[in-house]
Amino acid sequence: MPTALQHALVGVTTSIPSPPVSYFDLGPLRIHIYALCIITGIIVAVLLTNHRLTRRGAEPWVVIDIAILAVPLGIIAARIFHVLTHPGFYFGEGKNIWAVFYIWEGGIAIFGALIGGAVGAWLGCKWTGIRFWTFADALAPGILLAQALGRFGNWFNHELFGLPTDLPWGLEIESSNPAFPAGLPEGTLFHPTFLYEVVWNVLGVLVLLWAGRAFHLQWGKLFAIYLIWYGAGRTVWESIRIDPSEIYFGLRTNVWAAIAGIVVGIVILIVQTRRHPGREPSPYMPGRGPGAAEVESADDSSDYVDLSAPPADPVVTGAPATSTAPSGGEGS
Repeated sequence: MPTALQHALVGVTTSIPSPPVSYFDLGPLRIHIYALCIITGIIVAVLLTNHRLTRRGAEPWVVIDIAILAVPLGIIAARIFHVLTHPGFYFGEGKNIWAVFYIWEGGIAIFGALIGGAVGAWLGCKWTGIRFWTFADALAPGILLAQALGRFGNWFNHELFGLPTDLPWGLEIESSNPAFPAGLPEGTLFHPTFLYEVVWNVLGVLVLLWAGRAFHLQWGKLFAIYLIWYGAGRTVWESIRIDPSEIYFGLRTNVWAAIAGIVVGIVILIVQTRRHPGREPSPYMPGRGPGAAEVESADDSSDYVDLSAPPADPVVTGAPATSTAPSGGEGS
């Protein structure tokens, strides 16, 4: 007969425990691990995007100038999207409307972040002269990796888990958790949707890096693959989550958003493939980037000679042409 200790050991080795803490205090400052996961993801995305943009020929750290606008707008839009798609969390009788601003408690919607971040990135690219689609392609693997890191924040917050399961990798959720479904016995395990998305996103990073090199995907085509890849996975994980969500025509709000992401990705891929079958000439827009001022100045100079133009035909006259080059000269 197995002992109680053996049963306990089996439970520990065949399930995923939730972290015991979601924050720690540093003097008078309370640090939420959810926020650290988001910040870590942003830093990793910036570093990877900077590396990829620099390899394309952009100035080092131009990504910082773009991120200054893209990151704040992305976070704001992500929170707004979450609040609008989960109104029952914040509005109504007995609800604390100020919780709308309690971003450290969770509630960052990636689809809102994509919308706000895209607006900020477009403005940042206008400012720096980087082509918007060049930046989007450089960002694609980094943003997917950032999303993977951010999902660990949901794990620390004991939130956004899936349906009950008896699989050996089921997630342990304490029965005192407000999100624990009523009527289920204590000790029920749940699908660790955070882990599913982490694995899917990390695999997606590898796919994007490989596809970008193998097929030379530019003009936003790699970003389109990102939208299709993430949307396909999110449609599945979102469908088995049990946290409250608005339902439209039988599907959760974020399932519709994921489907929209897939459609947008397909449209971008088709349109950009038809419009731009070749490669990008530069990561910068025409007339922008390092040395652009010098080139424009040279174009305006009366002494400028276009060495790339073919030589003009000699003027035909009645006298035979004679050569003034000395015999045995260097240019023959």
